[in-house]
Amino acid sequence: MKRLTLSFGAHILVVTLALVLIATACGTPAPAPGVTPEPTTPPEPPAAGVPQYGGTMILTYENDIATLDPAIGYDWDNWGMEKWIYDALLDYDTDMNMIPHIAEMPEVSADGTVFTFTLREGVKFHNGRELTADDVAYTITRVIDPETMSPGQSFYFTIKGSEEFANGEADSVEGIEVLDDYTIRFTLTQPDASFLNVVALNFSFIVPQEEVEKWGEDFGHHPMGTGPFVFQEWVPGQRLTFVRSDEYFLPELPYLDGVEVQIGVGPDVALLRLEKGEVDYLGDGIPPGEFVRLTEDPAWENRIVHSVRVHTGYIAMNTQLAPFDDVRVRRAVNMAIDKERIVQLLNGRGVPAVGMLPPLMPGYDPDVKGYDYDPEGAQALLAEAGYPDGFSTFIECISVDPEPKLCESMQNDLRQIGIDLEVRTLSPSTVIDDAGTPGKVPMVWSGGLAWIQDYPHPSDFYGPILGCDSAVQGGWNWPMYCNPELDARELAARGMSDWDASMEEYQEIFQILLDDAVWVPVLHQEDYNAHSDALHGGERDFLHPVHDIRAYILWKSE
Repeated sequence: MKRLTLSFGAHILVVTLALVLIATACGTPAPAPGVTPEPTTPPEPPAAGVPQYGGTMILTYENDIATLDPAIGYDWDNWGMEKWIYDALLDYDTDMNMIPHIAEMPEVSADGTVFTFTLREGVKFHNGRELTADDVAYTITRVIDPETMSPGQSFYFTIKGSEEFANGEADSVEGIEVLDDYTIRFTLTQPDASFLNVVALNFSFIVPQEEVEKWGEDFGHHPMGTGPFVFQEWVPGQRLTFVRSDEYFLPELPYLDGVEVQIGVGPDVALLRLEKGEVDYLGDGIPPGEFVRLTEDPAWENRIVHSVRVHTGYIAMNTQLAPFDDVRVRRAVNMAIDKERIVQLLNGRGVPAVGMLPPLMPGYDPDVKGYDYDPEGAQALLAEAGYPDGFSTFIECISVDPEPKLCESMQNDLRQIGIDLEVRTLSPSTVIDDAGTPGKVPMVWSGGLAWIQDYPHPSDFYGPILGCDSAVQGGWNWPMYCNPELDARELAARGMSDWDASMEEYQEIFQILLDDAVWVPVLHQEDYNAHSDALHGGERDFLHPVHDIRAYILWKSE
């Protein structure tokens, strides 16, 4: 996502247990450990106090978002907002257990390739029309359709007939079948241990076809779903507003009357306004220069929230552009970056990364073999690659603090080995667009944008950001790396019924990627944020591992 900066806690591994059902189901609902089987289970109430209804939450961002179309929006700022507007078949609770949402947990065939979902009745879009299985089929087909240019397309390629449809060889996706108004069946080409996670993704948030067709490419600025909040207004560069849905299928939610997102407010100004009581939450987080002051002040103890992310911040090098088409150059860059210094610039909010997978992700290998900080060795590799005097290039990073400072640190590191690096700071949407354009950007710093888990399975750190299907215009494979043999191995690993064997295979896959030096994995970051005295909720309602700000569970006191 995320992605995309997301924030994650230690309990994410629970969901992986839910995927055991793929190997054990026998044509009947088969919730695995950690999965709540009843479709009517509401989210747990806020942790502190008795929730009150009413009030508007004010949160700030420095930069505007690009879209609220769930088929397209894939950066962290819009990721959380989309959850306010839309719903998926399944969802996650506070502890990352998978739970039913607008559908019951599915019936799964004995071979783990057929998933049949029964929808809730009476779930309504914000235009008043009831959601049916046709809407689910339309939504998923739309993501697969290449005309949508969805960065999530490859998530759905295990559905039978999806690639044929995407390639123009079929008029529909064979593996998506509407059985009746409230029943839909997905047939896969092979078992896929991540499929339940995929149907809970933002890309799977259900949209009404008539509204998409009404607004066309501008649907992302006129979003409509079935979620707890109704989109009301978007004034570009100024604000977005959302109001409570009176017909949400979980009638006790949301608690807030609405949410106002104020745009164009820098982190330092946002904090000043928070201290004055004018803002409830810092969308861009605590400014680095104020981190020590706030975390050491007892007055802020109950207003600061913290989460360990399932995150890897990395430098992507475009493997299709010289000189980064030479693995020796990419390895030299890996050896030149002082990761300890970057963590220091973040006030210690993270740990230096050795490998590509973060420690809390299934498949993480504590013995992964990375690159030591070795500027002299890096210079020798550059000379071997034909660049004894270095070269000039540029890196793109977002303009929100602290990311420019981190890129300047990288600039200083690479200068030591002869690489003259220009730092270009741009808005998040521009960096995402540029990085997803083949042949445009030689280096990209993922900080503030990517990559944090969409769901707790190592396939999420492969397909959407390193697989061949994502090395396309609008994709998130910023190194533009494509290894068809590795793609085949990853697909086979995803379908293994032996969980331990699957994770061992993923460890080998990510070691190969690290040896190919497609990234410089820099750090695994921790997230801290601050909220007003009036805003209440559990820590994971402020920093949920998938949905970021669960505004529909937060509440305000008078």
